[in-house]
Amino acid sequence: MTKSLASQHCRPLPEGTPALDAVHVAGLLDQLAVGWSLASDHTRLSKVFRFPDFHRTMAFVNALAWIAHVEDHHPDVEFGYNYCRVHWSTHTVNGLSLNDFICAAKVDGLGA
Repeated sequence: MTKSLASQHCRPLPEGTPALDAVHVAGLLDQLAVGWSLASDHTRLSKVFRFPDFHRTMAFVNALAWIAHVEDHHPDVEFGYNYCRVHWSTHTVNGLSLNDFICAAKVDGLGA
């Protein structure tokens, strides 16, 4: 039985580790909640989360920051009054790694 993405943990990836190939990325994308998209060059995974007010947006951003801290894998984040845009990418592989999908699944678990 395969473990869910959200139940896994990130692992360090040294410089030179290859990024995931398109087939692997497609399979992992299918395991995420609706709304995640890939950059045209397949090097970034992104999603926009919407909220009714700034307080809930900030609560989400803080929970996201905690996930990033615990997993030691950090996204690029943009947020405003009622939205948060999250971008996952693994800089050491110059593209996407399993770590990006693990964190995306954990963020989806926040129930935003």
